[in-house]
Amino acid sequence: MKRLLIAGCGDIGIRLAGTLDPEAWTTVGLRRTPAALPDPVSQVTADLLAPQSLTSVAGHWDAVIYQATPDQRDPEAYRKAYVEGLKNLLSTVQADRLIFVSSTAVYGQDDGSEVDERSITQPSAFNGRILLEAEQLALDVGGLVVRFSGIYGPGREFLINQVRNGKARCREHPPQWTNRIHADDCAAVLAHVLQLPSPESLYCASDDHPAPRCQVVDWLAGQLGVAAPAREASNASGQGKRISNQRLRASGYDFRYPDFRTGYGALLQ
Repeated sequence: MKRLLIAGCGDIGIRLAGTLDPEAWTTVGLRRTPAALPDPVSQVTADLLAPQSLTSVAGHWDAVIYQATPDQRDPEAYRKAYVEGLKNLLSTVQADRLIFVSSTAVYGQDDGSEVDERSITQPSAFNGRILLEAEQLALDVGGLVVRFSGIYGPGREFLINQVRNGKARCREHPPQWTNRIHADDCAAVLAHVLQLPSPESLYCASDDHPAPRCQVVDWLAGQLGVAAPAREASNASGQGKRISNQRLRASGYDFRYPDFRTGYGALLQ
């Protein structure tokens, strides 16, 4: 039986464990808090920033997935979670397959252009720059990187609540492009990449249909039976980007929720 270590095991890690064949995989979740993880995840209580606590997971693993998250949204917290924590873990464990969970925040494009794994990465914000540094640490040891776009799903219903409460805003011209992926697809993508015989070193994971923000919030308003969100004044800057998932699609992955209507529709039900 193969052994998988999920470092920073939270909602996505729990969902991932639930998709794997329990006859083929033993899944261990590493986290700082002692709260019990549900079956089939076995818990190890450890701190990625305290190397001495990682001795319980030292050694060889068939696979390691690193998906730690920062405690706060500031450079120090991001560096600790993504760079220092990963360095500490890599000095403790070895893995036949290492997967680093990253974000499409590494792209700085803001002109509505399409980006993929070959696109230049020049993020303007600190989070993207720190994530790129951590990605390189994983790639340098033969690992691979999965870049998720905006994650939504059960417990991640911020946009729905904004629309329901009349707080959502959008700009029609030029459009503000948005990209998203359902939490169930995040878990399924990781399971897919985990078991690919010859994976690429980098995948962008986002659904099939980048969409203008106005289109999304108007549709949600219609489903909720509330007024369409207010429009902001037109501005030529800040159009976002459109994430292409063609490499992931070509590897054989089939999205459970290929667009915002199917994903949010399931949530609203």
